Amino acid sequence: MRVVLCERLGPPETLTLAEIAVPEPGPGEVLLRMRAVGLNFFDTLIVQGRYQVRPDPPFSPGGELCGEIAALGEGVAGWSLGQRVVAYVGHGAAREWVTVPADRLTPVPDALDDARAAGLSITYGTTLHALADRAAIRPGETLCVLGAAGGTGLAAVDVGRALGARVIACASSADKLALAREAGADETIDYAREDLKARLKALTGGRGVDVVYDPVGGDLAEAALRATAWEGRYLVIGFAAGEIPRIPLNLVLLKGCDIRGVYWGAFLEREPARHAANMERLLAWAADGTIAARVEETYPLTQAAAAIGRIARREARGKLVLVP
Repeated sequence: MRVVLCERLGPPETLTLAEIAVPEPGPGEVLLRMRAVGLNFFDTLIVQGRYQVRPDPPFSPGGELCGEIAALGEGVAGWSLGQRVVAYVGHGAAREWVTVPADRLTPVPDALDDARAAGLSITYGTTLHALADRAAIRPGETLCVLGAAGGTGLAAVDVGRALGARVIACASSADKLALAREAGADETIDYAREDLKARLKALTGGRGVDVVYDPVGGDLAEAALRATAWEGRYLVIGFAAGEIPRIPLNLVLLKGCDIRGVYWGAFLEREPARHAANMERLLAWAADGTIAARVEETYPLTQAAAAIGRIARREARGKLVLVP
């Protein structure tokens, strides 16, 4: 089978395409014929050894996929050959055949296509966990999304709208904000040209925002925290800016607000039943149109390096997906 390999740590262009044997599923596993693989920002980091999970080369990137069950390992029940499923695997999905623990699978509704299904586990799974489980956001509350044109940010705009929030999308250019508006944002802020704190305050009548969704970090963090409402919730998603901010804790005291960490990978390991329920909800939403789960472009497996390179250069304006 064809497989994308990181044989030595480095930028995406160092990835290679190789031929290896099709694996056999072990006890409790299934063998999936890959139909689509969702790509994410962390794929650009893991191939360089800069992600918190550091597999030893050689390994394949790709943390989420949609596949068709081709074989069942010993002891696996409740699944059928030919059934379409999605799975989160952490890394190793960028190959034509993938073995996955059966307890990581979620069935895909017939109305949902492979590419959109493949991209729901990580960005959308993180976002639903963040907004529903961690922030307990309520209809009518105001949600500020930083980095709103990236894959995670667009998922937050989409899910926030589905949960009934008023969404303020924040990004660094007019074209990025246009993309966020297309995804359903109610208001936008260009933080390359506008004062983030002042504009958030102005758009909320001086009250501040109820929830901040921050996958960016860096200099934006304190400004957004200063614009939270009383009893607001600040969600720490990640640090795409490359800098982990140092927050003055007196702000948390004075605002009576919360800073809440969102570690989706640990959540799915610790609370698999709640994760499974979230995934079923997301897949149903995508199938019936409640969320758009847009895919910008699909790439053949042979062009994996080019696709991941686009994400690394921040050229992607939505989800990029690999297909066989």
